[in-house]
Amino acid sequence: MLRIGVDLGGTKIEVVCLGEQGEELFRKRIPTPRRYESTLDGIVSLVEEVETKLGQQASVGVGIPGILSPQTGLVKNANATWINGRSLDVDLGKRLNREVRVANDANCFAVSEAVDGAGEGKGLVFGVIIGTGCGGGLAVGGKVHQGCNGLSGEWGHNPLPWLKVDEFNTTDCFCGHKDCIETFISGTGFMRDYHQVHKGKMVTSGGEIMELVKAGNASAMLAFDCYMDRLARSLAHIINVLDPDIIVLGGGMSNVDIIYSRLPELLPQYVLGGECMTPVVKNRFGSSSGVRGAAWLWPS
Repeated sequence: MLRIGVDLGGTKIEVVCLGEQGEELFRKRIPTPRRYESTLDGIVSLVEEVETKLGQQASVGVGIPGILSPQTGLVKNANATWINGRSLDVDLGKRLNREVRVANDANCFAVSEAVDGAGEGKGLVFGVIIGTGCGGGLAVGGKVHQGCNGLSGEWGHNPLPWLKVDEFNTTDCFCGHKDCIETFISGTGFMRDYHQVHKGKMVTSGGEIMELVKAGNASAMLAFDCYMDRLARSLAHIINVLDPDIIVLGGGMSNVDIIYSRLPELLPQYVLGGECMTPVVKNRFGSSSGVRGAAWLWPS
């Protein structure tokens, strides 16, 4: 059985085709048209190209930067705004003459890492994407756990746990609330905190700050210590609720290797009972994990 995964993003559409054992047989990306019908055309064209080249029909899964509402069947909360309010799975299914499965891209990441990634063999995998924003996904037994509202894994839009006095009511989130986890532990939040304590040269990425940390820059070290404490609080909250078998990190901040040695020291301070055995690990497939997870929406 061949599996096609499609990662529909705001700037690009990527397709991958996986073989029986998860081996990659085809990969291609195109710019995302910013109109709905043109987006459908682009996905259909990519699927047809894969199947023509490989001479076989495949299952199709699509990861999106939003969710399908279980109530209406329509896309909502997508930053690719032109797909909001649309029956993406139904419309693609009609075009391709087969069922198409659609899931949130963070859930696709969790599935990818659960099936044959860093969480392979684990029953309950919580996938975290920490980049410009902050996403999360949940895979149980290698399958997406969507939840009755389609919101499973949306940890980034809960308040930062154990808020301190100087944190309360300090950040605004695009979701309409204040002090969301995303506003503190995203790469964007990390840079904001650095600039609040350092008034010199502006930085444009978390990676630049980490270079300053390595060089012993006091402002950068202070910002990173604060970031790590907030990340530990946020992950401990998930552990206290779900107690996952493993947490897998993705996104730009997942490439900061020191995170993985610091978290085991910090998590027990916030996990109920003062102990924490939960592995927090780096992803196996990097930026390819989401599109691979879309393909794995169709298990064997």
